[in-house]
Amino acid sequence: MTRSIVAFMTCAVVIGAGALAVAEHHEERREERPLPARPAPPHFQAHPAGAHPHGPVVRQHAIRVLAPRVVPYGGRHHTWKHWEHAEFARPAYYWEWASIHNVTCVAEDSYGDQYPVTEATFAGFGLANMSAVEDDALDRCNAESGGDQSCYLATCSHF
Repeated sequence: MTRSIVAFMTCAVVIGAGALAVAEHHEERREERPLPARPAPPHFQAHPAGAHPHGPVVRQHAIRVLAPRVVPYGGRHHTWKHWEHAEFARPAYYWEWASIHNVTCVAEDSYGDQYPVTEATFAGFGLANMSAVEDDALDRCNAESGGDQSCYLATCSHF
């Protein structure tokens, strides 16, 4: 019985140290590069019925959807250099944040090739943290497309 208590306590200390390291990592990430402020989303209002424009018509062509890259939140462990892209209107997500385990954001280059990045969430993850995931997808697009300056955020989803 004593061995099982010691094993349990050792496991609890290791898990606690891991959680502390993750929390410290998130704090380091915030100090490293300030994230843009995310205003509260406006009240949701459905679109009126009818057709919606989808932008300019582009002829059909084959696109590549690259394999998703799974990285720890904050992108500290990937090889993409941060791309100082122009500021853009960030999406407002109407998600149930407490039930989300992973977030995937996809950036697209001028050829239509897509660069998905998946990151695990943590307790307290919310709208304010989405900028980091979005930026990691944009960083990957810029780096792996050969510096395409027209990379843009195509979509984000969660599971």
